[in-house]
Amino acid sequence: MRTFVSLALLLLAMTTSAARAEEPATTLNLWPGKPPGETKELPPEADTTKDTDNLIAGRRLQRIGNVSTPSLAIYRPAPDKDTGASVVICPGGGHHILAYDLEGTEVAEWLNTIGVTGIVLKYRVPARDQEKRWLAAVQDGQRAVSLTRSKAEEWKLDPKRIGILGFSAGGETAGLTAILEERQYEAVDDVDQVSSRPDFAVLIYAGGFAEKDSPTLKPYVKLTSNTPPMFLVHAIDDPVPVANSLLLTLGLKQANVPAELHVYSTGGHGYGLRKTEQPVTHWADRCGEWMRESGLLTRTP
Repeated sequence: MRTFVSLALLLLAMTTSAARAEEPATTLNLWPGKPPGETKELPPEADTTKDTDNLIAGRRLQRIGNVSTPSLAIYRPAPDKDTGASVVICPGGGHHILAYDLEGTEVAEWLNTIGVTGIVLKYRVPARDQEKRWLAAVQDGQRAVSLTRSKAEEWKLDPKRIGILGFSAGGETAGLTAILEERQYEAVDDVDQVSSRPDFAVLIYAGGFAEKDSPTLKPYVKLTSNTPPMFLVHAIDDPVPVANSLLLTLGLKQANVPAELHVYSTGGHGYGLRKTEQPVTHWADRCGEWMRESGLLTRTP
C-alpha cells in the first residue's frame, strides 16, 4: 500500500510540475486604465470555439473573442538556456478573434526551447475601427514592446534584442509595429517614453500590407533603413496573397534592411507551429537558424 501511495504521489507531483511549466511566469495588463479610444462595453471575453469548428493538425484550438483588457503573458526559458532575447507574440484571427494557443502559447513554448522569452500579447479584438482595422491591435503591439523594454532590467532581458512575431492579422499587427515610426496613441505614462520599435520581426503568413489587385504596398507601409530586420514565411496557395510577403521583402531589400523570405508551393493558411507532412509547417526550424545566424541567440554575459 505504501509503495502504491508513494507512486501515486510521485505521479501527481510530476503532473503538477508539468502543468506549472506550461503556465506563464508573469501576467500583467497592458494599460494602467482603459486602452486608448475605448468607449464601448463588449460582452465578456470567452473562448468562442465550437465543437464543429475545424481542427489543426488533428487538434482543437482556442479562439478567444471580445478582448477588451489587453494583457501580456510571459513565458521564460530554463535558466541554463536563457539567452536574454525576447519576442512579443501576436496571434492571428482576422482581427475578429485570437488563435491564442495555436499562434500564441505554443509559440512561446517553442521559443523557450531555443532560449528566448516568449511574451504572448492578448490584443484587442474584434477590430474597433473599420477603416483602420489594425489600429487597436497596433496600439497594443507598440505598448507591448515599450512595456517589455521598460521591464528589461527587472526581467533580465536584453533591451536591444526584443523582437515581435505574428501570424496572419497578428502578422499585420507585428509588421506595422515594426514599420510605423510614430506611436499610434498619445503617451499615457513613463512606459511610453521607451521606444516602441522592436529590434527584429518574424511575420508568418501575414496580410494587410499589399494593395488589392496592385503590385504595391499600401501607402502607410513605408520601409526605411530604420526598419528592423525581418524573417517571413508564406505559401503560394495561401488565400492571403503571398504578394504581402514578397512586396515587403523587396521593399526591405531596397531599404538595405536584412530580410529572409521562405516561400513554399503549398501549405495554405493557419497552421501555426503544428507540424504536418507539409514542409511549410517546419518554418520554425528555419527561423531558429536565422535568429542564431543573426546573433540574436548569443547569450547575455
